[in-house]
Amino acid sequence: MRGVGPKYGFGLYVHWPYCTRICPYCDFNVYATKDRDSAPLLEAIIADLHSTSERLGDHPKLDSIFLGGGTPSLLTGDQMARLIEVANDAYGLADGAEITLEANPNDILKAELETWASAGVNRLSIGIQSLDDEALHFLGRDHDADGALRAIERTQSVFDNHSVDLIYARPGQSLDNWIAELEQVLSLGAPHLSLYELAIEERTAFGKRAARGDLIPMADDDQADLYELTQSLCDAHGLPAYEVSNHARSEAYQSRHNHIYWASGDWIGVGPGAHGRLTIEGERTATEAARRPTDYIARTGNASTSLSRESTAREFLAMALRPTSGLDLVRFNTLFQREADPETIANLVETGQAVLDGSRLKLTAQGRLIADYIASLLAPY
Repeated sequence: MRGVGPKYGFGLYVHWPYCTRICPYCDFNVYATKDRDSAPLLEAIIADLHSTSERLGDHPKLDSIFLGGGTPSLLTGDQMARLIEVANDAYGLADGAEITLEANPNDILKAELETWASAGVNRLSIGIQSLDDEALHFLGRDHDADGALRAIERTQSVFDNHSVDLIYARPGQSLDNWIAELEQVLSLGAPHLSLYELAIEERTAFGKRAARGDLIPMADDDQADLYELTQSLCDAHGLPAYEVSNHARSEAYQSRHNHIYWASGDWIGVGPGAHGRLTIEGERTATEAARRPTDYIARTGNASTSLSRESTAREFLAMALRPTSGLDLVRFNTLFQREADPETIANLVETGQAVLDGSRLKLTAQGRLIADYIASLLAPY
């Protein structure tokens, strides 16, 4: 299908679903580690990599691999190396391919980070979430602020390319509290920050507490104030936003893997519950692996669905508005088979929610606050 596909990037997402502790805000497909033997799941993922390669046909080499979860930093260096080696054998790795590992601070403190680098990992995404001990307790994290700081320091001794994740807009969090926390993180020198507003999802422990009235989410207006403050603080420290929730010192430190999602490239999804988007014989195909590890290991429940042009176009629009590089209106025309409404675009520009740069519509910080709503305005059907 024209307008999407591997010419816009080709990546691999590996979902490792096991965690030592399930965080109360987490809505991902995760399971407690307990005393599970990781070998059967590892072998199932490797088998999935091979079988997907056989049916995929001609594709370019991988631009990125993202080991996510769950907690993939629970894997050993040898296990990481094997996954990366199999991916290289099955698909090939492009020169300078980005290979990211999501890591918990406690795992960073225990591991020999050099073994992760030797395995092929060249980018770390560190799940700090906060530098406030009270907030970490509220978020159900198993590390404290001191451990987080030591984990960042250890990371920086081995991995230049690394990201720090934080969750803000927590119930009762003040502007002053967030300023102090964010400025402390900015002072540490990480070249990339992923800054997420706390989302209360229905199926999570927080969602159940909110349904009972035991937890009151922050009001939307207060969240918007914190978001705008976040943009100005990061700008002032040389880490401008390049996407709704992501900030980087320079283009070199932007997440190449996430850019594949935002650009509607192709990516393989392996591991329990992993989603993928692949272009096979000109058709846009959505893949979803069985969610339960036992079903995934037994190779039951994996699904593959051909996406309509309408669904593909809507996905493209929703994702393309997120990065600051903006929506390519030429690709919009190709996928929707009509032009974007000029009156809607003019109104977005007039109200300060977007700027028009040649054939690209770029949302401002104000516009990125309501990116999903703007996508609904622009969609012609």
